[in-house]
Amino acid sequence: MSWYRRVLNVIRRFGNQTAQKESARDIDVLGWLDSFLGDVRYARRALAASPGFTLVAVLSLALGIGANTAIFSLTDALVLKSLPVQHPEQLVSVNMGAPDDFVLTNPLWEQIRDHVPVFSGVFAFSDAQFNLARGGESRMASGGWVSGDFFGVLGVHAEAGRLLQHSDDSPGCPAVAAVSDGFARREFGDAASAPGGTISLNGHPFNVVGVTEPAFFGIEVGRTLDVYTPLCAQSLIFRPGILDVRARWMLKVIGRPRDGLVPEQVRAALAAAAPAIYRATVPANFGSVGQADYLKKTFGVAPAATGLSELRDSYSRALYVLMVVVGVVLLIACANIANLLLARGASRQHEMSVRMALGAGRWRLVRQLLTESLLLSLMGAAVGVLFARWASGLLVGLLSTRQNYVWLDLTIDGRMLAFTSAVACGTAVLFGLIPSWRATRADPQSAMKAGGRGVVEGAGKYRLAKSLVVAQMALSLTLIAAAGLLLGSFRKMTQVDPGFHQDGVLLVSAGFAQARTGLDLQTRAQAQLLDRLRELPGVRAASVSAVTPISDAGWNDQVIVDGFKSAGKQDAMAYFNQVSDGYFHTMGTTFLSGRDFAPTDGPDAPLVAVVDEAMARKFFRSESPLGRTFRTSMGDSASAPVMVVGVVRTAKYSSLTEEATGTVYRPFAQGDAKRPTVNYEIRSEGPPLALVPLVKSAVAQMSPSITLDFTTLHDQLSSSLSQPRLLATLSGFFGALALLLATIGLYGTMSYDVARRRNEIGIRVALGAAGPRIVRMVIAEAGLLIVLGVAVGLALALATTRFVSSFVFGLTATDPATLLIASAVLGVVAMCAALIPAWRAARVDPMSALREE
Repeated sequence: MSWYRRVLNVIRRFGNQTAQKESARDIDVLGWLDSFLGDVRYARRALAASPGFTLVAVLSLALGIGANTAIFSLTDALVLKSLPVQHPEQLVSVNMGAPDDFVLTNPLWEQIRDHVPVFSGVFAFSDAQFNLARGGESRMASGGWVSGDFFGVLGVHAEAGRLLQHSDDSPGCPAVAAVSDGFARREFGDAASAPGGTISLNGHPFNVVGVTEPAFFGIEVGRTLDVYTPLCAQSLIFRPGILDVRARWMLKVIGRPRDGLVPEQVRAALAAAAPAIYRATVPANFGSVGQADYLKKTFGVAPAATGLSELRDSYSRALYVLMVVVGVVLLIACANIANLLLARGASRQHEMSVRMALGAGRWRLVRQLLTESLLLSLMGAAVGVLFARWASGLLVGLLSTRQNYVWLDLTIDGRMLAFTSAVACGTAVLFGLIPSWRATRADPQSAMKAGGRGVVEGAGKYRLAKSLVVAQMALSLTLIAAAGLLLGSFRKMTQVDPGFHQDGVLLVSAGFAQARTGLDLQTRAQAQLLDRLRELPGVRAASVSAVTPISDAGWNDQVIVDGFKSAGKQDAMAYFNQVSDGYFHTMGTTFLSGRDFAPTDGPDAPLVAVVDEAMARKFFRSESPLGRTFRTSMGDSASAPVMVVGVVRTAKYSSLTEEATGTVYRPFAQGDAKRPTVNYEIRSEGPPLALVPLVKSAVAQMSPSITLDFTTLHDQLSSSLSQPRLLATLSGFFGALALLLATIGLYGTMSYDVARRRNEIGIRVALGAAGPRIVRMVIAEAGLLIVLGVAVGLALALATTRFVSSFVFGLTATDPATLLIASAVLGVVAMCAALIPAWRAARVDPMSALREE
């Protein structure tokens, strides 16, 4: 019997066998999974039983999660995602001592390539725009000048043919090019047909040697490159010896450090070689001061795994601001769903009480309710991904302009799905935990009693719901105020007087390089074309210039005026342009004094200029500038004196938001440099684009090799506002969405409050309370929530709107009018939402309300 006693002792020690089995089953993963799937099935049935609640919750979450996913998708593609090359984490870019000073000259690149042996591979590249047309209207393709090791260092392979090699980039190189997969399919039908074909680049034939793999778009994030040509081919398209110019800043250099070298060692080696490299590449046109500053420079490196991007530099801060904005929208949506779940939990107290009475633990019920929240969140995320896919494409369209097409890799990948899943799970916990916890706090005995609801039923129980409404109001007011600032800022930008009349002007960029004539003949042809354009029917005025307003082109020079003492080199800078006679009349710029240019202001005539009002005020103070002279700095010397013959009204040069620094206009015939590409401004008597066929015909009659590109002055100015337009559009949308969600939250809370107090309201009516008094009672409660929300929101807005101050123009970040209007909009809309529950409360029938008890 000893063995029997030992068994009994073991049983007593370890406990009941059935209980141990149940405990082991709880630990078992498959058992836990089976239990979780059971929770999911029950959650699905529970949500299906309340389709109205489920639809509202899923749509609210879809908007919140979808907005976050869309902005994250843009941020990931533009800022975070690595280049589609081999081991992108190894890449570093070379700069001139500062991360934003990374544009080098070809002599600097050759010195680094030949004399700094710290890279296992290194290459240089530069952006390019190639004209595929041999004449007539331009057909542009984005491209790049690349050194011979470009593809080899990146580890990019050919889909067809071969890619550019080291031997393709040497003096006297043949005209060869590699093209992208998309370009090959557009121009040749498929990738296999491209190698061996010929394309025209700026009028020069190039042989296509290969096609890049489809996933490779280049190393400039924000644009996809179509054509790659070797650096040495610049001598074919432009002029021999152009790569030897020491002051031509155009190249970016990226390399892979040798095995075992860390970026600090690469930086040290470059810094050690810097003095000799800079001594060997001093630009000849720099003065003594400029040369001394140049020789002080050094080299540095920066991570280049995500490539380089001007678009990133312009929009990264804006995207981070938008990430915060959509995060706040999601918080408001979460508060909305939490309020709905609180109301739903109050109506399910009897169900929870029965479950607890039957032995269900509190944590088990919390898990069940959290499963419902998770299912809601995942359904919202699934719809949100579809919304994000559409919205992100729309946002890229808003970023693009006619002159600058933006391309970003927005494919749905694991990173985006992981982000969306994480947001969905976090959201489920955020809006589901507290309602689940409160829903399971019911006392089974009291909650199961019939008629358990009293006249003064737990007002404190709904304090959390009202607090959530106040938080929604506050967050919504912050977003509405930010939207008001950005919308107001954009409106002020559009109302800026540019100093010229933008409507009715056709801009024509005409390229004469393919005419294969000397610059002197090109200059005469440019003047002849201007005469032809002025004779076209429907043309009120026409002119030619080197630079059109608010474009990417332009230049400035240091101005020397007797008697003017500058505070520094930048203080003496002024913008310059070369324009023909009639330019100011064509642009609608007002003459203040003096005269316009005349045909007699030719290259052999005395040097003259027209200056704007800002230039006259800055450099000549209170004196009249007419008849006065100025010179421009040329290294240690100065140009010949230029006499001012006219003063015009100040016009914007490069940006509508710029501060006026002064502009000098020189006669087109007296320009310092002849240009193969010039711009014609044509003021039309009707729609400017209606002149395009006439201009094409006139140019074709003159020379079919002249290439043309058309836009309007209005469109050019509109394109310059792409970033503020994007911010204003998105902030307005998200502000309206926040207002809608907050209003729905207030409406839902007040509606449920009226429903739970139906018995109390019935007694009040039975005792003589009139309808208007009931309305005032409900409105007063809603008004208190609105006032509290606005008060907290104003404090929050004053503390946070400074983060968008860098995007604001013409307003302050705490503009009182904007805050007042935002508060009024929120208050009025919210009060309108509260009127509906108040009206319903006033219509309560006391007999039916009391009979419900």
